[in-house]
Amino acid sequence: MSSETHPRIAINSKVTVPEWARLEREIIDKLNAAAPEFVARYTRPDGSLIWHDEWPGMDGSDDPYEGFMYLALFYSVGGSEEVYELAKKMWEAITLQWTKYGQIYREFDGYYDWMHHGEGYLFHYFLGLTKPESLINRQRADRFARLYTGEDEEAPNYDPELKLMRSPLTGSKGPRQVVTEEDWSTHRTVLDDYPAPYEDVIKTDFSSMRCQWSDPEIYADLIEKMNQRMNRGDVPLNLNSTSLLTHSYMYSHDESIKQTALEYISAWMDRCEQNNGIIPDNIGTSGQIGEFNEGKWWGGYYGWRWPHGFMTIIEPLTNAAMNALLLTGDTKYLELPRSQFDLIWSLRKEESGTIAVPHRRLDSGWADYRQPSARHMIYLWTASMAQEDLDRINALPHESDRNQIVVPRVSGRDKKSGRNTKHYIGNTLSWFEFIQGKFPDYPTKILQANLELIDSQLHKMRSLTGDPRNWNSYDPATADVEVGLDLRIPGYSIHAWQEFNPIYFEGLSQMLSGSPMHISHGGLQFAKVRYFDGEKKRAGLPDSVAAMVEKVTADEMTVVIINLNTTEPRTVTIQAGNFGENRFNSVKISTEDGQTETVSINSKWLTIDLAPGAGATFDFTYSRYVNKPTYENPYSSRSDWEPIK
Repeated sequence: MSSETHPRIAINSKVTVPEWARLEREIIDKLNAAAPEFVARYTRPDGSLIWHDEWPGMDGSDDPYEGFMYLALFYSVGGSEEVYELAKKMWEAITLQWTKYGQIYREFDGYYDWMHHGEGYLFHYFLGLTKPESLINRQRADRFARLYTGEDEEAPNYDPELKLMRSPLTGSKGPRQVVTEEDWSTHRTVLDDYPAPYEDVIKTDFSSMRCQWSDPEIYADLIEKMNQRMNRGDVPLNLNSTSLLTHSYMYSHDESIKQTALEYISAWMDRCEQNNGIIPDNIGTSGQIGEFNEGKWWGGYYGWRWPHGFMTIIEPLTNAAMNALLLTGDTKYLELPRSQFDLIWSLRKEESGTIAVPHRRLDSGWADYRQPSARHMIYLWTASMAQEDLDRINALPHESDRNQIVVPRVSGRDKKSGRNTKHYIGNTLSWFEFIQGKFPDYPTKILQANLELIDSQLHKMRSLTGDPRNWNSYDPATADVEVGLDLRIPGYSIHAWQEFNPIYFEGLSQMLSGSPMHISHGGLQFAKVRYFDGEKKRAGLPDSVAAMVEKVTADEMTVVIINLNTTEPRTVTIQAGNFGENRFNSVKISTEDGQTETVSINSKWLTIDLAPGAGATFDFTYSRYVNKPTYENPYSSRSDWEPIK
């Protein structure tokens, strides 16, 4: 139990139950029923996935972790104890199975990049939001973090003197500076749809934006050139590792881990300054920009040119800056992603009334002009709550109708809007409109869309095509449901668990947290508030309780909390910040019968006793980043945890 005392108030005024509150509870009930069915559908009794006997190469373990990671996150917001047990079971089973395949070593990927580490280890981060007293989870967090501090002798990924990673491919086996044709073997058909990493790949027309990795001659040339130019030294993508360090710190408050994360982010800020304000995407093992790439600051692994361009520059910078702000409360770190957003915006062009910005830097100059997106600046704004970030967002043209709800259908692509989404996170823009007071119907519409998506996913999961025993004979011409990926192709079929997973709840998460869902490539799940069940002493909403954050500013927020049970009381404790980093200063409580009361809090926690059928609107004043971020909660204190050593 926490030693901190905090205020407790009682709410006795009855409330008319709004539709959004009913929909929240319907989603929770439906997902509690769907979770065990989902796990049973794709696993054997021992938890192992019904999958191949062998799986070569370095790619793959991130995908099953991604497929089942929302079990942990769902528990943390109110899923059942059975859901938590399933989350634990699936983490252990996936880790064991991919260890047997050869990708995982010492419970962590042997070597891969931080695009894929970032995706897969979201599961690891979400477990921190469940039962933080778990000894095995805290031990893993500490061991995994030390793979990236220079302390693990078997895995010298990080050079603490030069403050750089020694390769874009890192893990429990250390930096992988030379790859073989076997390493990329399962991913070649996927990469056929991507542009070439270099302008001089043999037998390749670079302007076609396609490179045939499946061609043996091209493949051999690619491997040789990547080993020469790309696989040694540091890249911005490695900044996603700061989420791993921050996650460990929130268990332990080990200052050395925190300082490593901050010094690494600062090193990249220095490199950006040295390169005239442009983040270089390849740093040699000596610390020199472009050391193995003819002095070019562009052209690194997952950098400005290949394979995604700006997206894989801005995402790790955003993740790292938000992590550093969480660790320190210092907004200076936000200048790193802001500067690159401003750079790209300064290079905009207008053609036929449409504004476009470059997304790639090629040898010939800036290229791949597309409409700019506000998504990453929205994440920064939720962290900073600064007017300057709001101004950046408002300056952008709307690339789509922000009052449109996206219901992803096929492999994360919505047929109507054509939007690509990852982890079925498709409504960050429309949530932003809501929290700005411009989309009042959003809560009901997004929760209805959640239910529609869950039903669609359940239908796919229960189909003949959704049976994993049929994947080896999959034929899209005779499939009984439409699938957004070809299950005959190994590089795509390994995403099948995400394709058939019904455990999706973007709108529920947004309503409860007052924040968008995490950045899918390695971002922690931030939130303005978090809830705990005061009766069961656990994370998540109590049974029959619904909540919504309907307004957020830099120092105020409005939260509505309702007990839908008309015969039994409920107790909920609300926390300021997902990691307790904030503090509630005061709250004005307004009830449906017109009564108001203002209460001083001065704590990161407030416990609320809700009478049967009672509810209220809570207008909080709060201070941000005034507490050390932690996984401790009102019912689980570090002082009670068993030491990890």
